[in-house]
Amino acid sequence: MADFSLRPLRADDKGWVSQFIGEHWGADKVVAHGVVYYPQDLPGFVAVRVGEQVGLITYHIEQESCEIVTLNSVHGSMGVGTALIDVVRYVARYSGCRRLWLVTTNDNLNALRFYQKRGFVLVAVHTAACGRVEPDGRMRKGV
Repeated sequence: MADFSLRPLRADDKGWVSQFIGEHWGADKVVAHGVVYYPQDLPGFVAVRVGEQVGLITYHIEQESCEIVTLNSVHGSMGVGTALIDVVRYVARYSGCRRLWLVTTNDNLNALRFYQKRGFVLVAVHTAACGRVEPDGRMRKGV
């Protein structure tokens, strides 16, 4: 039995999400496949254990596709990451999505293993896909 609970992100969580993402991702934005996301502006869920936020997932739904944008668990092996994926999987199905997907880097072997154990399948590897966003919003690849 899990000793944490999940709840949807609320408007008053924006500051916390921005800070949390900054601490765990190095910036308050996430760049994936040429798209810039601000997780504090996305829907998501937070895992709470004894009043402490111990996990976060954010996602983006477009047409029949749901992309997991961020997933973090503060304490491993508690089931937080799995529970967060499961709740987004449910939301995606309820929203009519036919695809649940995400992007991670190929050097993040722990993430690759984690996602594959939860039913995700590696479908593509893009070389030099990580890049830098220029001040005008354009992506500069291969940086």
